[in-house]
Amino acid sequence: MNRIRTAAAEINNSKNMAVKRTTATDENFILLVNDLDKELAVTDGEDHAFYDQFNKLDAIKHAVVIFENDRPVSCGALKYYSNETAEVKRMYTSPDNRGKGNAGKVLAELEAWAKELGYKRCVLETGINQPEAIRLYFKSGYQRIPNYGQYAGVEKSYCFGKSLGNVADSKKKNH
Repeated sequence: MNRIRTAAAEINNSKNMAVKRTTATDENFILLVNDLDKELAVTDGEDHAFYDQFNKLDAIKHAVVIFENDRPVSCGALKYYSNETAEVKRMYTSPDNRGKGNAGKVLAELEAWAKELGYKRCVLETGINQPEAIRLYFKSGYQRIPNYGQYAGVEKSYCFGKSLGNVADSKKKNH
């Protein structure tokens, strides 16, 4: 069992915590994303409408929610970016649950799932006003990459990428 799956398995074996792989229609995922959007409206300020247009849930098929004592506390999602690359989206941990490693656990679960789906790489975007997220991504092995796609030329965006290692080409993606 690789290190990524081990971290997720430890969560699943804890009495107080659980990890759920789900979809963007999951009510707990939507609840956390609504909280995320409220927070980003403040953090992003006048730029929120620009970023918000790229964060719609209709293109997201794979989501992860972490529960603590049956309460949703952290989430993230995968979005198809290319045949070899998944984009990490909608990473969020409720304020009263930050600093406990939940975001890292969500990210590890998303990476494991992406690898199972046959992706070779994950990319993501975060804003310069999110230093905690930036630290998480560096700590998790992500490297800064040139801003991609809709974020190219956007000075307030930082883009990151990470190789997921060897992945069998025969896996099917449900994007």
